[in-house]
Amino acid sequence: MKQRMLGRTGIQVGEIGMGCEGFVGKSAAEVAAFVDEMERTGVNCIDLYTPDAQLRTNLGLALAGRRERFVLQGHLCTIWKEEQYKRTRQMDEIKQGFTDLLERLQTNFIEIGMIHYVDSMPDWELVKAGPIMAYAQQLKAAGTIGCIGLSSHNPEVALAAVESGLIEVLMFSINPCYDLQPAHEDVEQLWNPENYAQALVNLDPQRERLYETCQRLGVGITVMKAFGGGDLLRADLSPAGVALTATQCLHYALTRPAVACVMSGARTPEELQQSVAYEHASDAQKDYAEAFAAMPKISWEGHCMYCGHCAPCPQSIDIAAVTKFLNLCKAQGEVPETVREHYALLPAKAGQCVGCGACEKRCPFHVPVIQNMQAAKKTFGK
Repeated sequence: MKQRMLGRTGIQVGEIGMGCEGFVGKSAAEVAAFVDEMERTGVNCIDLYTPDAQLRTNLGLALAGRRERFVLQGHLCTIWKEEQYKRTRQMDEIKQGFTDLLERLQTNFIEIGMIHYVDSMPDWELVKAGPIMAYAQQLKAAGTIGCIGLSSHNPEVALAAVESGLIEVLMFSINPCYDLQPAHEDVEQLWNPENYAQALVNLDPQRERLYETCQRLGVGITVMKAFGGGDLLRADLSPAGVALTATQCLHYALTRPAVACVMSGARTPEELQQSVAYEHASDAQKDYAEAFAAMPKISWEGHCMYCGHCAPCPQSIDIAAVTKFLNLCKAQGEVPETVREHYALLPAKAGQCVGCGACEKRCPFHVPVIQNMQAAKKTFGK
C-alpha cells in the first residue's frame, strides 16, 4: 500500500482507508477478520463517524495488541440515541459520546478528532466561536487527539474552516459529479437529478479553490463518497450517464490536490480487496479521461484533470505537476514559498518546453498546455 503524508500533521496514511459503515451489523469475529485483511494489505486509516456502540466495542477488541498500526479518525458531535446515529451540538452529549468512543476502542488517544458534519455557514460560526472548537483544542492540548479535523459536503464551509487555520484535516465528499455542483447547505442537492438536467461544464470553481487551498496550507484531505454511494459505478444510476469503475473513481479522488486517503465503504473483506486492487492497477485501468470525455451531459473542455494523458513529454516535463503548481499560484494570486520550493524540485521546468504540441494532441480535454507552460515559466522564472 502506497502511503501519503496527511497534510502537515506528520501522519502517514495508506491511500485506501476504511469507512466504518463496513463494520455495521458485524459480529466481533467478522470485524476482526476485516482488521486482519486491513493489516495484511496496508489499509491503516479507519473513519469512525458512526457512534454505534457495538461497532466500537467490536473494533476495540479487534485492535487489541495492534492499535499502534492504525490511524483512527474519530468524530466528535455524534451520539448513539434511541438505537440510531444522531448529530449533536450539545456539549454534555459530545463529551459523553467521545468518552464512550475511547472506552469502547480501549484506547486513550486517537490520531484525528473530526468535528462532525458542518454543512452550513451559521453552523460553522457556531462551531468555530463556541465550546465545540474549544473542546477539540483542549483534547489536542491534552494529547487525547493528535490533530483537529472537520467533515463537510459544502465547499464554502470547508474553505472557511481551512482558511481559519483551526483545522489540519478535512473530510470532504469528492467525486466527478459532486465536483460539478456549487455550494449548498442541503447535501441532497449534490445528487438532485434536476441539477444535472442541463449540460454542465467543468469543476465548480469554489471546489477547485478548496482543494488548492488545502494543498497550499497543508490541510490533508480524507475523502468520503468517492463512489457516490455506488451510483457512479452504474450507468443507469449515475447523473453522468456513464459508468465508472471503482479504480477510476479512486484515481480521480487521489489525483485531486491535498488528498491523502480515500475511505472505502466496503461491507465485506472482498469489497475491501476490490478497492485495494487500485494499488496494483495499470495506468490504463486507472485512466478516467476517456470515460469523462464520453459523458453525455458533462464537458471538461479546456480544464486540466491531472489525468496524465499529456505524458510523455520529450523534454521530460511533468506537465500535470507543473499545471497543478501553476493553478495553486493562480488561486492564491501570488507564488507561495512552499509551491515555489516544490516546483524547484521538479527535474524539468516549464521553460524547457519547446512547443512541439505532442501533449496537446493527446489531451482529451483540449487543455492549452503550451500556453500553460509559458505562464508557468513567467510565474516561476524558469
